[in-house]
Amino acid sequence: MPVTKKKERRRRRRWHKNKLQLLSMCTIPMLLVFVFQYLPMGGLVLAFKDYRYDLGIFGSSWVGMKNFNFVLRSNDFFRIARNTIVLNALFIIVGLIVAVALAIMLYDVKRRIFVKTYQTILIIPYYLSWVIVGYMTYAMLNPAYGTINSMLQMFGLNKVDWYGEPVYWPAILTIANTWKNMGINCVMYYAALMGIDHSYFEAAEIDGANKWQVTRYITIPSLVPLMTILTILSIGNIFRADFGLFYQLTRDVGALYSTTDVMDTYIYRVMRSIGDIPMSTAVGFLQSIVGFVLVLLTNYIVNRIEPDNALF
Repeated sequence: MPVTKKKERRRRRRWHKNKLQLLSMCTIPMLLVFVFQYLPMGGLVLAFKDYRYDLGIFGSSWVGMKNFNFVLRSNDFFRIARNTIVLNALFIIVGLIVAVALAIMLYDVKRRIFVKTYQTILIIPYYLSWVIVGYMTYAMLNPAYGTINSMLQMFGLNKVDWYGEPVYWPAILTIANTWKNMGINCVMYYAALMGIDHSYFEAAEIDGANKWQVTRYITIPSLVPLMTILTILSIGNIFRADFGLFYQLTRDVGALYSTTDVMDTYIYRVMRSIGDIPMSTAVGFLQSIVGFVLVLLTNYIVNRIEPDNALF
């Protein structure tokens, strides 16, 4: 009996030791999330105040929903809201299709060295700054000396003033965003594919299924749970925009605002031009509320259709 108790104590100590190691690994990420995600929430009070530097946050007078009314009734609100939602929806749809397609193609590569090489090539753009990507884009789209205009001239076509024609930019931004993020998304889907039971593929091969049938009835259904979760999380950010993408690639050209001006670039200009901190805070708070509601709504719909694929 004492021997059994001693073994039990050792087992518990070993379990607590392992648990402590896991907790210590999570400490720094949890601290970063707390400092940069939760502490700033205290500043949301600015959205309901007429902030004055001399009075400070708590000394400034309350104005209720005045800042929200100003934003919602602004002549620019419909335009920036439409651009933000439509462009982000394009990014989600196109990015999902491209990432899944690349993951499936990588899964068919048998040589490990080739898989790692392709993954490295695909993931490199993710770590490039939007400033660098912006200059690369400008080198291609420069109205006078850009690569694309030079190629158009070679085929006897007229040059295009890319930075003066807003109609082209939804496609340009979608291509740039997909190119930059497809690598990291592809890796996640590829990891999910590696977890599929190979007996499914063996059974399909015995039954004489072709490649398209295997992809349609085994590969893609196996990815649906991960696709659903990542899409729900993406929809939560559909009212936000990647500032670097929309500011650096478009070079903040006013002629493109009709299709490229989004919530985050609008907030930046408000802060830069008039320094209206309460209104900027109100827009940011509004983005968070809309994102939270959309996540709940999307997850509710998924729960009604396929509960196993829901986020919570």
